[in-house]
Amino acid sequence: MHWRPALSSVPDFAARLVAWQREHGRHGLPWQRTRDAYRIWLSEVMLQQTQVATVLPYYERFVASFPDVRALASAPIDVVLQHWSGLGYYRRAHHLHAAAKLIVEHHGGIFPRDVETIASLPGIGRSTAAAIVAFAYGTRAAILEGNVKRVLARHRGIDGFPGTPQVERQLWAAAEAALPHEDIERYTQGMMDLGATVCTRTPACLVCPVNVDCVARIEGRIDELPAPRPARSLPHREVRVLVFEREGTILFERRPAKGLWSGLLSFPEAALEERGVEVARARFRVDATPGPDVAPLTHGFTHFTLTLHPQRLAVSAWPLLSAEHAWLTREDALRGALPAPIKRLVRAL
Repeated sequence: MHWRPALSSVPDFAARLVAWQREHGRHGLPWQRTRDAYRIWLSEVMLQQTQVATVLPYYERFVASFPDVRALASAPIDVVLQHWSGLGYYRRAHHLHAAAKLIVEHHGGIFPRDVETIASLPGIGRSTAAAIVAFAYGTRAAILEGNVKRVLARHRGIDGFPGTPQVERQLWAAAEAALPHEDIERYTQGMMDLGATVCTRTPACLVCPVNVDCVARIEGRIDELPAPRPARSLPHREVRVLVFEREGTILFERRPAKGLWSGLLSFPEAALEERGVEVARARFRVDATPGPDVAPLTHGFTHFTLTLHPQRLAVSAWPLLSAEHAWLTREDALRGALPAPIKRLVRAL
């Protein structure tokens, strides 16, 4: 039988979290120094599946180029993707751009104030909308991003993988029940900070402000909660990428608007069994000479792994290009909107 504290003598969960955040939480992040819903939205989207240290320079560059929602809405998507290049999960950038256009078209360029309207915008959803209204307007709304799921699963002893609908419903109920009626901004930040800095995969339970009644700690189940994603083998894809080179420039091809790396510049692709010189002649109607070998590159995504097999091809002439193609120098390419693995390949050339 596990000992449990007399909960009547334990301060409220939210009160402990707010007091801890005031003294030990994160306070100096650039998006914490504003009530601008646009900038808060931008930071929340960038922070989805991406660490703070990675986001910081991207955020600073982004707001310098697109200081408000109208600036983002009026910018060409190519320029937006160029600013996002290297941050990954590029659908986020497409959604930001689409949502900015909707805010300008349907809300006069003024960011909405209610959770339901914000949650209906592309790429936002319930938790991100709640974070925006909490930080921008002080509205009482529950968040449930990945770190918060871990905190609540452990503290409330909620079994099961958080990605399943049944477990997620329990976590949402716990998140709603824990909401305070005041200090909502500090409480929301505290939930994020606790999950990011204390209740991590290897938690620092001794300094946790809510450890006294944490079910996972009391029952010795810290390593079990939250339950991991059920094991599965990731599919592995392989593709040949054709690196056409001419007079110090490289040919790039824009990816389709939907799918992997949507809208970004990459190399033309071919099936692994196809020879580059034959593809060059059949698809582009040019003669090409094979160049030096480049080592394959494997990149991991959430749902699969991808191995790129580059083949360098030198050409002396090239027919008229479509709008989907561009010849760029190595330096210009590295400054452009390229997926991270393609940038790695360019640097290796």
